[in-house]
Amino acid sequence: MRNHADFGVPPKPGAELTADGVRFTVQAPSATSVTVCLFDRSDKETVRHELVGGGDGTFTCFVPGIRAGARYGLRADGPWQPGQGHRFDPAKLIVDPYAVRIDRPFSYDPRLGSRGEDTAALVPKAIVEKPLPALNPDPPDFKPGGLIYELPVRAFTLLHPDIPEADRGTLRALAHPAIIAHLRALHVSAVELMPIVAWIDERHLPPLGLSNAWGYNPVTMLALDPRLASDGIADLRHACAALHAAGIGVIVDVVFNHTGESDIHGPTLSLRGLGNAAYYRHDADGALINDTGCGNTLACDRPEVQELVLTAMRHFVTQAGIDGFRFDLAPILGRDPTGFSSDARLLQLIVDDPVLHDRLLIAEPWDIGPDGYQLGNFGPPWLEWNDHARDDIRRFWRGDAAMTGALATRLSGSSDIFGRNGAGRTRSVNFVAAHDGFPLGDLVSFKEKHNEANGEDNRDGHNANHSWNNGVEGHSDDPAILAAREADARALIATLFATRGAILLTAGDEFGHSQGGNNNAYAQDNAITWRNWKGLNHERLEFTRAWAAFRQGSPHLTRTSFLKDSSASNNADQVAWPTLDGEAMTATEWEDPDRNAFMMVLGHEGRRTAIVFNRDHRQFRFQLPDTTGHWTQATPGALADGAVPPRSVICWQENAAIDRE
Repeated sequence: MRNHADFGVPPKPGAELTADGVRFTVQAPSATSVTVCLFDRSDKETVRHELVGGGDGTFTCFVPGIRAGARYGLRADGPWQPGQGHRFDPAKLIVDPYAVRIDRPFSYDPRLGSRGEDTAALVPKAIVEKPLPALNPDPPDFKPGGLIYELPVRAFTLLHPDIPEADRGTLRALAHPAIIAHLRALHVSAVELMPIVAWIDERHLPPLGLSNAWGYNPVTMLALDPRLASDGIADLRHACAALHAAGIGVIVDVVFNHTGESDIHGPTLSLRGLGNAAYYRHDADGALINDTGCGNTLACDRPEVQELVLTAMRHFVTQAGIDGFRFDLAPILGRDPTGFSSDARLLQLIVDDPVLHDRLLIAEPWDIGPDGYQLGNFGPPWLEWNDHARDDIRRFWRGDAAMTGALATRLSGSSDIFGRNGAGRTRSVNFVAAHDGFPLGDLVSFKEKHNEANGEDNRDGHNANHSWNNGVEGHSDDPAILAAREADARALIATLFATRGAILLTAGDEFGHSQGGNNNAYAQDNAITWRNWKGLNHERLEFTRAWAAFRQGSPHLTRTSFLKDSSASNNADQVAWPTLDGEAMTATEWEDPDRNAFMMVLGHEGRRTAIVFNRDHRQFRFQLPDTTGHWTQATPGALADGAVPPRSVICWQENAAIDRE
């Protein structure tokens, strides 16, 4: 066995496989000792090796003779001083935070949080892996303005009848031709995979007979959850290759803001056991800071956390070919004890990293900490989820007063948010529905949330959903109500597809997925979240496909420059806003609280796109702009005489006259 000094250069954290054995390296600030425990395939511990400390919080040793497939865990000893954040407990077996694969999913057990109780039998073991040949992927094909398709891997594929049973609910299912065909028919630019690294159930769920279905409670940062990837990173690489071959990018939703070790009553599984005071943020009294609402907050201003985050991201790029990342509660990555800064070191390290610098970066720009709402403040190259677009689109179609100007601003790229400091392009990711909240089908069927199945007496989840039920709460067999809901769902889809910026569609919204009014279905790994492929709303699916095809081929809709008034420009970014009689809206008409219909005309004469938004319960005939060519209906829905039906969005495309002389 060789010690720390024998390596010459600082070893990298994790288990590094060589021809002669394995070098184990652990960052455990404030620990007095660290031990690696080896296990056989029957989960019996076979030997322990003490790592040598280098005086800088790094412990390492080389163990000869170990081969790929070896199973191991860690134990760390040190002070038990909760007031200073130290919670070392050598009885706890710890999962290496740099593990690239584990042998089983995490399973919550109260003993995981009991001091002094050995947990070797309860904790997954890390598996020593030989890295796959490193990839050097090309820059992502995805461009801002494209369609992002958010999907939970398990819930999206578990019930698909064409996928072999062994692959259902896993990453390998994403490579199946049936899934690829569905995504291509929607003209998806990139899928956004909800968290796929190994997670653990929140401790209140098992007694309720529930389990985490979303994955936003991770323990590891590199190791995939075995329920999704039985062959580890190779399964993700396989899925990425198939999606890339179809021209579809892959974005991974990452949770670098907290871990499943939760509050002081939570389980000791990894970072807490190696250095609770260093890896998690604490206040002056030694209490965990909870800017995430999940019990703890990663200390992203500390170098130990920064190295872990960067290593995880590089791992997904070089080992699987990931095109980009969506960062859950992203302000955490830019916050230190003084507050949030878009120039925070970790954010800059990500942007400047030689492996990551050209990856797509998407921020969820809010958390519940101080100054936690940072929409518009991340700056280039970050894209940002835009909840103003979500809420304003919903409120317009719900019928709220005086929403014409707000909707026009969102359609134009939200320059009020992203046009700061003279920026000319939007960085918005527009969405109407996402995993968190009502799916689109429930948005028009439920006025209130109905989360009783979550076991929290309907206290959880957002109360302000800007939703409506079209006359009856929930299920209805009334044809008129069903028709009204269908019209509203289509109008919401069409409005989303008409916005400038990237757009995000959540899997199932295109074919009528419902959660029965549950707007916080994180704990519903059951039919509430599983997509029902045998019960598709085929008409809505075809409508969505039609709009997706038109958007992708449009010279106007996928652009990211802010729209400009037609009097100020003569290009594809110019816009006019006529009333139903074809005249430009006056200031009074813009401010009319009861205005229910207007038109957006994009581009210059000869190649214009005209989109009518009619939220009224009456049909209207609109006067399209004069043209020397002709107007062609570009999306479905107009009446036979060209009138715009109630509660609809209809689009026409102008074709210039062809000189035949």
